[in-house]
Amino acid sequence: MRVACVQAVLFSCALTVGFAVPALAGTNYDGLWNVKIVTKTGSCDPVTQYPLTVSHGKVSAADADVTGSVGNQGYVKVSIRGAYANGQLSGNAGSGKWNSASAGMPCSGRWEASRQ
Repeated sequence: MRVACVQAVLFSCALTVGFAVPALAGTNYDGLWNVKIVTKTGSCDPVTQYPLTVSHGKVSAADADVTGSVGNQGYVKVSIRGAYANGQLSGNAGSGKWNSASAGMPCSGRWEASRQ
């Protein structure tokens, strides 16, 4: 259950990218991002890291069902398996907040991202 929560948070934090911004033919934020997810409340793993890809403003991950996007101004909104994240990218870094009730384990915290 902990892994499911972490994965949900990870990709949720990975970038809460379900924002009402249309996907573009490439954005300033396209590329591979390493996302660090830190749990502040709840019993999810304290810290996890995941690689996420932004392509044409859409967020994806090799091992997870991620829905989200990054807008032209760097606003991030993502959801994955009951977890939600939002925040802001600027240049090669970003941060934000996440929360999840996945698998009956309410957790929340912050995320930090850096472009690889």
